[in-house]
Amino acid sequence: MKLKHLILINLIACFFVQSIQAQQPKTKIRPKFEAYRDSLKHVNYDQFFPIWGKKAYSKGFDIPYPIGVMANFVWMDQGISITNLQLGLETSNVDIGLTPIDFIQFGNNTNTSYSVNFRPDVWVFPFLNVYGLLGYGQTRTEVNLVYPINLRSVVEQNISTYGIGIMAAGGLGPVFFSLDANFTWNKPELLDKAVPVRVVGIRIGHSFVFNNKPQSNFAVWVGAMFMETGNDTSGQLLLSEALPSSDGTKRDQIVANYNDWYDNEATIPEKVIADRVLTPIIDRLEAADGSAIIKYGLDKQVEQKWNGILGAQFQFNKHWQLRTEGGILGNRKSFLLSLNYRFLL
Repeated sequence: MKLKHLILINLIACFFVQSIQAQQPKTKIRPKFEAYRDSLKHVNYDQFFPIWGKKAYSKGFDIPYPIGVMANFVWMDQGISITNLQLGLETSNVDIGLTPIDFIQFGNNTNTSYSVNFRPDVWVFPFLNVYGLLGYGQTRTEVNLVYPINLRSVVEQNISTYGIGIMAAGGLGPVFFSLDANFTWNKPELLDKAVPVRVVGIRIGHSFVFNNKPQSNFAVWVGAMFMETGNDTSGQLLLSEALPSSDGTKRDQIVANYNDWYDNEATIPEKVIADRVLTPIIDRLEAADGSAIIKYGLDKQVEQKWNGILGAQFQFNKHWQLRTEGGILGNRKSFLLSLNYRFLL
């Protein structure tokens, strides 16, 4: 896919699709469901997972089936921050190393993404769940440059995701709590390396068991989510891939805006840096030298690492669950819809 905007902006494309889902843990069946509770205590549980599953049943806990497969749709929108931009240039007779450009200023930058992912999991213990993640989606990154020139850039690309996670959970009567952590690698098609993303979720909720069908329940929860991405991004790209030579109008506009800034606004220290790396890049851009290679480095991060979450799940039976969760109270907004199928070995 060809990019349509200036290389300084379009290199900054990152993706933040990750796991924001977790399993509902074991449920303590209350005395008013005495018949069902007694049936749990007499279950002859012969499955290997979860370890100590038979003990959980003997104490009146209704634990999930140990193996699960979950299909998830995740949408997310959040701000991103970009710092420590470095640029370099390589041609047949020029080799400029990465040079910090500390006077470049960015406005509001956002990332909107969605993905469909597949999540197999196993309850190793009644209180410990381990899972994997494999997904595919799309991301849209909007970056706004406000100095030395005003420029808005939008990059859309496909992305693949894979990762692992672990969740610790417990309950006290109908109230449950969980701590969920996962680490994923997200590979956008325009970057050479995958972007690591770390996510931690904390939840506390309540399960409502149906009077006439104790295997079914409705659960609601509140919590918080923490997200952090790998900061350092570096690589290189042909100038012709950043701005096709046929886009002469856009090229001329960028060159004219740069020259106007250089002649009328740039300070002496800014001109020293510009003469080293920016002006040579603009010269190759003006000459439509598509063979020139732009080298880049930058630090990127989500704008706010914490946000609130609110979710609910309906359990049809011990095989099927439908859940949703939304990100609220923060810069990050998200929506999750998932269908889970659980089974015995």
